[in-house]
Amino acid sequence: MTTPIVQFGTSRFLQAHADLFVSEALKTGQAPGPITIVQTTGSKERAGRLAALARPEGFPVVIRGIQGGERIDRTVQVTSVARALSTAENWNEVREIVAEEAEILISNTGDTGYQVSNDLVTDIPRSFPGKLLLLLKARFDAGGRPLTILPCELVSRNGDALKALMLGLAAERFEESAFIDWLNKNVVWANALVDRIVSEPLEPAGAIAEPYALWAIENQPGLRSPCTHPSVKLVDDLTSYGKLKLHILNLGHTVLADLWLKEGRDPNETVREILADASVAARLDHIYQSEVIPAFAAKGLENEATTYAAATLERFRNPFLNHRLGDIANHHREKIERRIVDLQRWSPSVSMPELAAISNQ
Repeated sequence: MTTPIVQFGTSRFLQAHADLFVSEALKTGQAPGPITIVQTTGSKERAGRLAALARPEGFPVVIRGIQGGERIDRTVQVTSVARALSTAENWNEVREIVAEEAEILISNTGDTGYQVSNDLVTDIPRSFPGKLLLLLKARFDAGGRPLTILPCELVSRNGDALKALMLGLAAERFEESAFIDWLNKNVVWANALVDRIVSEPLEPAGAIAEPYALWAIENQPGLRSPCTHPSVKLVDDLTSYGKLKLHILNLGHTVLADLWLKEGRDPNETVREILADASVAARLDHIYQSEVIPAFAAKGLENEATTYAAATLERFRNPFLNHRLGDIANHHREKIERRIVDLQRWSPSVSMPELAAISNQ
């Protein structure tokens, strides 16, 4: 079977995000085809997951939470994965698939995915960028058909970042200017933003996820979309989507964590539990309504911010999700800088006294 989509990473996030969207789109003929999943880490613990991902009957994704005021609890069987391979065990097959079959590459390789170790002299590099470089070279050598790369790593302007990294590595490793020119002109490096809380894995494959989901992809000439799906948005500019997530969802988490720290509340308290306190819920809502949404309104994004804030509060109250404030409070000072101080800088004309009290402590 030909698989026009190749996915690097076996994470529960991708199972409940890209794999699920493509699965649903395939049923109506709105995806280019099925997926080959590639494990890049060599992790023995995930070896059993590979076989389960490609079972003909698929794997389950359980959707649980609140959406539009309704309680959601349903299971979707994901059947978009045709093959699941490992670079450690199936390197030649992976190389052939990327060279001959692929139209779209998807990646989600974790927080350290773009780190490069000194491994480019080995036959199978250890790092994901090292592997990707050799796979792209194999495609170039096989005729160099155009390709779309859709990174899902949580890196700002992730497509631009990955492109710059790969061009630098190609210049170090290869002297062929034609290959570098192909990477620059014939590969579409898409910037994308993903947003979905995937709370738990299922064994041997599958996941539990919230109803809300977004895959925003910045459009550009030559880009191939992975599918047509309500959660997949092709947009002209990702900026507003990134700002909404950072300064509403992430900011809300930090506001709650700040209150939790100052009041010395239950060490195991969750986001849902703290919002059951009416005074806490009222304070967060007041910050959203009087400071955050006006900041977006000053940029012409009032409707978007109002809608996203309402959805965020539903997500925070998800009865199936146990998101501990102790985890959110890690690196608290740095999060205040990115989520609150940057909002103040972005919209300096709007008064934000309650947020200023947090950022100035």
